[in-house]
Amino acid sequence: MSNPVYLALDVPSLEPAKALVEKVRSHIGGVKLGLEFFCAHGAHGVHEIAHLGLPIFLDLKFHDIPNTVAKAMQAIHVYEPAIVTVHASGGRAMMEDAKAAAAEGCKVVAVTMLTSLDTNDLTATGVYGSAETQVMRLAELAHAAGLDGIVCSGQEVGMVKKAWKDGYFVVPGLRPSGGGTGDQKRVVTPRQARDNGASVLVIGRPISRADDPVAAARAIEATL
Repeated sequence: MSNPVYLALDVPSLEPAKALVEKVRSHIGGVKLGLEFFCAHGAHGVHEIAHLGLPIFLDLKFHDIPNTVAKAMQAIHVYEPAIVTVHASGGRAMMEDAKAAAAEGCKVVAVTMLTSLDTNDLTATGVYGSAETQVMRLAELAHAAGLDGIVCSGQEVGMVKKAWKDGYFVVPGLRPSGGGTGDQKRVVTPRQARDNGASVLVIGRPISRADDPVAAARAIEATL
């Protein structure tokens, strides 16, 4: 099986970003480009990373009316992403249109609940119930909309996989054993997430900000 680790490449300068990918490429399976990278480097940056030859996960978390999201999905065909994110809270029609507009072979996955949030944060936004309840609710909606899978924390992925056996599950907010959590609240180790059913493990700072990124990436790969 191919390496499930996607390096979250949210770094401010393009050349160091390319250099980092080149260093660790034999220990990762793909590259995740999020809002920070996309806003800083745009189309040129995406193409520069794509030229390095690894699958691209374009994590733009589309969330708008169905027509706008469908047009945005069509606009990113040029990048040939392997994975694209939308927000499940955009609703079933939006997710259906996003999937219909996606390029063939591109996996569309729905973000359920950000790993920087917990149950108290949900309540503050008017959503009541546990994190697990909210994730499962949105996972069921994404499944019904015909998406390929969801984004959730490693704490919920096992529960969702039981209900959606052939789903594609992207798990961010991962921290190696003994690592700091930063701004994440619902964290597990990469190995725990994989054992629980994760298809893709999104890992950023534990590799990109390590004193030795290659050793860090190799160590994570070894646990899998």
